[in-house]
Amino acid sequence: MPMDIEIKTFRTDNYELAKKAFKIRTLVFVKEQDVDPKIEYDEYENQCQHYLVYVDGNPIGAARWRETGAGIRLERFAILPEYRNNKLGEKLLKKMLQDVLPKNKPIYLHSQVRSQGVYERNGFVAKGDVFNEADIDHIYMEYQGPKEL
Repeated sequence: MPMDIEIKTFRTDNYELAKKAFKIRTLVFVKEQDVDPKIEYDEYENQCQHYLVYVDGNPIGAARWRETGAGIRLERFAILPEYRNNKLGEKLLKKMLQDVLPKNKPIYLHSQVRSQGVYERNGFVAKGDVFNEADIDHIYMEYQGPKEL
């Protein structure tokens, strides 16, 4: 079944979009995965470029990226459960990569172990050992894929 997919970018001063993205993150991370809200929402929110994925006009996914001393960190990927396994997270990831690749900085993320395959299929390579973050197993991954998407 074809879906109308739109990805919007915003900063937290766009209150309406921020509210929609934070609602998705609350449903996925806080409610579904039992992440402490104090960990989920941090001091970096206003420094990040945020993304909101819409399907048929409904917000169903969110993510963000920010610059750090190590490069560009992609984070807070959240897709509502009923929309998973439709490559929507992958579309979001590709859009983010298109936006950050021109910066010519290392790109990295902390993937939940269960999501590692999505990132590997899109040019990320796992480095190091599995570690615990917010009581969830994660793996550090660096982007080493094609420089053009």
